[in-house]
Amino acid sequence: MAWTELTRRQHARAGGKYASDLTDPEWALIAPFMPAPKTTGRPRTTSLRDVFDAILYMATTGCQWRMLPNDFPPVS
Repeated sequence: MAWTELTRRQHARAGGKYASDLTDPEWALIAPFMPAPKTTGRPRTTSLRDVFDAILYMATTGCQWRMLPNDFPPVS
């Protein structure tokens, strides 16, 4: 398949800071499988999408969790 202006727009990954970041349609497929927030206990302070993006970044680059850029959620 040749790259045309139409196909470039269809497959563009705009909006993410890193190449491994999920697009909104990709997150819409994964989000239903993420655990819901608990009704008791401390409220969630970190977005599950950010955590998932960090895991994808680690899988792509091979870096350790402690070596992630500061844009991602903290270690603990």
